[in-house]
Amino acid sequence: MVGFGSHDHDACKASLLAVAEAVCAEKKLRLTPTRRRVLELLLDEHKALGAYDILKHLAAEGLGSQPAIVYRALDFLLTHGFAHKVEKLNAFIACTHPQEEHTPAFMICKTCQSIAEIQLPFPQTILGEAGQTNGFKIEKTIVEAEGICPNCIDTGTA
Repeated sequence: MVGFGSHDHDACKASLLAVAEAVCAEKKLRLTPTRRRVLELLLDEHKALGAYDILKHLAAEGLGSQPAIVYRALDFLLTHGFAHKVEKLNAFIACTHPQEEHTPAFMICKTCQSIAEIQLPFPQTILGEAGQTNGFKIEKTIVEAEGICPNCIDTGTA
């Protein structure tokens, strides 16, 4: 979990960008300047960004002003595991474990909107077991918990 813990954010960002570049090189995927910039924006903070928030940044930087540009970049990042959609917020966040197959779960601070991604061992989860017991093949799960992060609790902003 990265979002609520102390860490070297610049190193975190650089490491995740390096992983994305390596995965794209290995799989012969194109990490275009726009795709890379969208990923950088998602990595800037451990908060989710809406597509139109991303579009404002891209437009200000001369990388495009059409929503389709953002949605294509996000689709690429989602498809290849570099980002996730946070349904509750209708927004997107960079994946903190892009090189690992996992079922993400999100803890969302309702005070500061910070998000921590954790990994769930899908086959061992109660939901996975219930699906198997009932002959149901789960293809996708979305786990999002809302609460108050340690920083907001410590500072009394909650």
